[in-house]
Amino acid sequence: MPVYEYQCQDCGHRFEVRQKFSDQPVSECIQCGGHAKKAISVAGFALKGGGWYQQGYNHAAAKAESCPASEGAASGSCAGCTKVANG
Repeated sequence: MPVYEYQCQDCGHRFEVRQKFSDQPVSECIQCGGHAKKAISVAGFALKGGGWYQQGYNHAAAKAESCPASEGAASGSCAGCTKVANG
């Protein structure tokens, strides 16, 4: 069940409510009884365990290792790379 964040237009209190998708939005502040409106909040996102990030993409050296043309290329482009041309 998703958690929605609301903010009171009168007192500024922010609060969270766990609701079903089919539930009506909350319109009353739980603290002062004023008019509450759904707030836009940042969603939580976490990468867990090993994976692409821990296997080299978090280091600047990984880019140079994966693309030998990037060392000598002035533009930093892979357009002239034989890996790109040959697939």
